[in-house]
Amino acid sequence: MTENTTNETVLVTAATGKTGRRVAERLTARGVRVRAGSRKGAVAFDWADESTWAPALHGADAAYVNYFPDLAAPDAPQVMRAFGRAAADAGVRRLVLLSGRGEPDAVVAEGALRESGLELTVVRAAFFAQNFSEGAMREGVQAGEIVFPARGTAEPFVDADDLADVMVAALTEPEHRGAVHELTGPRLLTFAEVAQEIGRVTGRDVRYVPVSAVEYAQALQQFGLPEPDAEWLAGLFGTLLDGHNASLTDGVERVLGRAPKDFADFAKDAAAAGAWAA
Repeated sequence: MTENTTNETVLVTAATGKTGRRVAERLTARGVRVRAGSRKGAVAFDWADESTWAPALHGADAAYVNYFPDLAAPDAPQVMRAFGRAAADAGVRRLVLLSGRGEPDAVVAEGALRESGLELTVVRAAFFAQNFSEGAMREGVQAGEIVFPARGTAEPFVDADDLADVMVAALTEPEHRGAVHELTGPRLLTFAEVAQEIGRVTGRDVRYVPVSAVEYAQALQQFGLPEPDAEWLAGLFGTLLDGHNASLTDGVERVLGRAPKDFADFAKDAAAAGAWAA
């Protein structure tokens, strides 16, 4: 059931990112007033600048909360607690939070946001399929190598379009208030199998190169990431890909009434759209 949300205003944080852009587009298509918050957009919103929060939240009825760099970051609970207070002070009634699947530290941050007393829906997502087509890993795919600290662990990659559809449902349908949804794709794949899937649709040789968390952190530093951030991020990936997330859920189907998109279909569509073109 869909609420009459066309008269509501929804703040979408990180509105130029993988999920924020998709959520904003879908809400707009439904006739919902969207306030697209980003560091350089018309609606200024920066997680690192608390002075931007109140103006962006003012007049909003709900908010899609997508914390950067990750909800498992050391400062995330403090930031979520402060953001929750700002949202409550601004009269926001409902929050929908993007969280990570199998991230104990992210659960702590979820609890900090829940202290606001506002209606909160939490969506815990697996590793995005689009990380291979839209993020930093895209360049590796184009070069023929996916370098990552995943060993032979399988992951149930979830499509970002499925995630965005779930987020929109959570923002517009009352039955999701207070719920915790856990989203995965329909199939477990190792990173080596991901490389094979992408190679199949691009007609190019793509291989997976497993590295340790230490080696990956060193590589991130070579790309300009500060040492503490690089070590934290590499450690996070190592924790997430230790096998404890190697299982499937029916979250997408329960919310949307359809099966989640398979990685093979994602890869085929991304290749057709030129995601990995030279």
